[in-house]
Amino acid sequence: MTLRFPAFTLFLISISILMTLSTCSQEGSVKILKLGHSLDTGHPVHLAMVYMAERLAEKSDGKMRLDIYPSGQLGSERETLELLQIGSLAMTKVSTSPMESFVPKMKIFSVPYVFRSEDHLWKILEGPIGRSLLLEGQDYRLRGLCYYDAGSRSFYTKDKPISSPDDLTGLKIRVQKSQTSVKMIQALGGAATPISWGELYTALQQGVVDGAENNPPSFYLSKHYEVCKYYALDEHTSVPDILLMSTHIWEGLTPQQQSWLQESVDESVIYQRQVWKASSDHALAEVERAGVKIIRPDKTPFQDAVRGMHESYKGSPIYDLIQEIDSVK
Repeated sequence: MTLRFPAFTLFLISISILMTLSTCSQEGSVKILKLGHSLDTGHPVHLAMVYMAERLAEKSDGKMRLDIYPSGQLGSERETLELLQIGSLAMTKVSTSPMESFVPKMKIFSVPYVFRSEDHLWKILEGPIGRSLLLEGQDYRLRGLCYYDAGSRSFYTKDKPISSPDDLTGLKIRVQKSQTSVKMIQALGGAATPISWGELYTALQQGVVDGAENNPPSFYLSKHYEVCKYYALDEHTSVPDILLMSTHIWEGLTPQQQSWLQESVDESVIYQRQVWKASSDHALAEVERAGVKIIRPDKTPFQDAVRGMHESYKGSPIYDLIQEIDSVK
């Protein structure tokens, strides 16, 4: 399934990209790959991509180059996914939530309180379950290369602190374009409102939504703390980021080039996980210094509120996956 855009919009996007850059081009003997994403240049994932580019240049002895376009320069998550599918962009980073449209099993990451701990999450991501999910998008011309740590997502709000699910009643909460995320907010009593990341700051300012949910570095680097003064660390989901590559571009690389690239990707994952915790701690300290009240609520009421959501998947592959994940010790 390919994402659908109005024909004129897609035409403008494609022409814009193709006029300004070549997605996978050759400068003499140098193979150049283009990577676009929506994160700030201070984000740990962007820093990991810079590290990946350095490792790729070193491993290939300068025969491959990765050019990175951050901060939404090449479009939103949805737009960069489309550009990968049509072969007009080599790589992008998205959250696993929008990937549900292509890999239904990735809904698992947006189901709240599935993972017992950070160690449990990474056992899943780096094990057979995670590796299988990475490659299930290939039918849609999207090849997963790795997962990046995106921590745990928690609620931040403008005017009302969240200490229990009851506090979410009636609040409009921004979510990613994920039906599973919508179901989670509904189970907790809120009104889910899908909005793109790039439009969220303005939506918060203008009262289109009352709050959102994300990890500490994203909350801090997006400057959403300037609008939202309450951050409740309920840690309801652990939704990793996924680095994707156009299968058309991947298959056009030689086996040696594929090896150089995948090795560089794998090393960037180790690097990113090393810097993530420090970045998260720093983000919490900075938003608190800026006047945000950090709330550490009892998670039990939140877990109880979404138990029915888990049961609603009975008879489906998602429920089987929940049971399989739970059995991993």
